[in-house]
Amino acid sequence: MTTTCRTPWPGLPPDGGAPAHRAEPPREERLYERLGDAVAAADAPDVVFAVSRHGRRTVRTGGTAPSPAHPRSALRYEIGSATKAFTGLLLARLMDSGRLSGGEPARALLDGGRLAGPAPATLVHLITHTSGLPRLPADFYARGLPAWRTNPYGRYPDARVVDAFLRHRPHHRPGTRWRYSNFGVALLGHALAAATGTSWSDLLTEHLLELLGLDDTALRAGADGPDATGHGKDGTTTVPPFDAGGFRAAGAVRATPHDLLTFLEAHLEPDRCPRLSGALRAVRTPVLRRGLGHRHVHTMAWFRHPTDGGPLYFHSGATLGQQAFLGFRPDTGTALAAVCTRRFRPRDPFPATAYALLAEE
Repeated sequence: MTTTCRTPWPGLPPDGGAPAHRAEPPREERLYERLGDAVAAADAPDVVFAVSRHGRRTVRTGGTAPSPAHPRSALRYEIGSATKAFTGLLLARLMDSGRLSGGEPARALLDGGRLAGPAPATLVHLITHTSGLPRLPADFYARGLPAWRTNPYGRYPDARVVDAFLRHRPHHRPGTRWRYSNFGVALLGHALAAATGTSWSDLLTEHLLELLGLDDTALRAGADGPDATGHGKDGTTTVPPFDAGGFRAAGAVRATPHDLLTFLEAHLEPDRCPRLSGALRAVRTPVLRRGLGHRHVHTMAWFRHPTDGGPLYFHSGATLGQQAFLGFRPDTGTALAAVCTRRFRPRDPFPATAYALLAEE
């Protein structure tokens, strides 16, 4: 296994607590205190805020629940829709290697090679949320309702995702309108499998997880590692591990904070990962601008916002009991991975706190 892209954890013990020494520069001391404030503000049973600045990591953990058996920074957390950043990088990798162009019609791949029509939804349309597909299939709610508070996605398997797509008739021509779609990115995973003859899970493992040395990242709970326990909106009721069903490419990844930082650090320094460098650069390139003044910018994997120093890239995610925020800023050499084990609720402080930390100079 190639692990040359992995960055060491200078100055930090494995439990993510205080650095081994306190003779820190004032800037790092302020960061350590700021992360502590962010952990407290999240108001969740388990919280981790992890920052890398030019490869030096600072991690703060805490929460309202008693400390778990394993250090919080060593647990794997469900990152929900932030999985799309992994799937976007995977597609960029397959395009950069020449295996795919990104213009392949999804319908032709998933319907036995039948003609896809004059304006088919392509692989790039699926990852950029411009395929014309809704957020979820029309019958998703009816099928998921019996398990709505536990695992509705688990009641919607692979074959049903593909069948729902083949039966769907989009209201808009693909490539003309942006509409965030879990359905579309989930379908991309199945289309990649059809195009390559390899499952999305195996593609992700071979082309990303192994190349980046992400040994503490998994695509299902209980896969040889300790997993964090999710909680409901009240912050006390536990919920079962998330089952993504046929939506794995849109939400199945679970990882430790340190693996998430390794993933983000690769985006900051693409040359450290020669086999992925082209794809890592590609997912920093804008492919879509929308909204008044085109102020909403997207790449194949990230939302991109402007700052005074340069662009900020991020993606958030949530499951029925956990949340995650991933982001990086090339201008400051900063990466941020934040996770917590409480379901998103109205006016939730967690995503806003994480975004504000990354946006700070």
